Amino acid sequence: MTSEAVAPVAHPPKQRWKPNVTVAAIIERDGRFLLVEEETSDGLLLNNPAGHLDPGEDPLQGTIRETLEETACQFTPEAFLGMFMSRFRRTRTGEDITYLRLAFVGQASEPDLNQPLDEGIVRRVWMTADEIRACPERHRSPLLLECIEAYLAGQRYPLDILKVHDSLFSVPDYSRAS
Repeated sequence: MTSEAVAPVAHPPKQRWKPNVTVAAIIERDGRFLLVEEETSDGLLLNNPAGHLDPGEDPLQGTIRETLEETACQFTPEAFLGMFMSRFRRTRTGEDITYLRLAFVGQASEPDLNQPLDEGIVRRVWMTADEIRACPERHRSPLLLECIEAYLAGQRYPLDILKVHDSLFSVPDYSRAS
């Protein structure tokens, strides 16, 4: 009787699922909300001032940066609105995409007209909630209206609800231990 070794079945390495983390500013003034109109692969769409969190920045820093880049306005955060998630499949590629949005409520300065807008941003737009509700086909994401509705419902959390730990700067230095 001979014994043959059976090779273990090789399974492809599991890919870790990671949502796209984005930040957004919800800015209301006199019953109107500050939005951006942006050119996308699906045409000209509306969104809250929002974007991806960059490496090394905390959510507040990211929201302030994105608002400035997209609207030329300085954003002053006043409250955390909430965490919102949206999942969809791209029609052209079939890619499954998830966005995890951290949204903040605050005030915006008047725009700095010398500050260029981010590539793809066509203009700033102030719209009422009813105007926003009337054009869902122009929303970049369902999170645009979901954030507005949460704001209108009075949802707010203190900014200190967010805790940021950056281990790059808090690792103890043991090199001097005797």
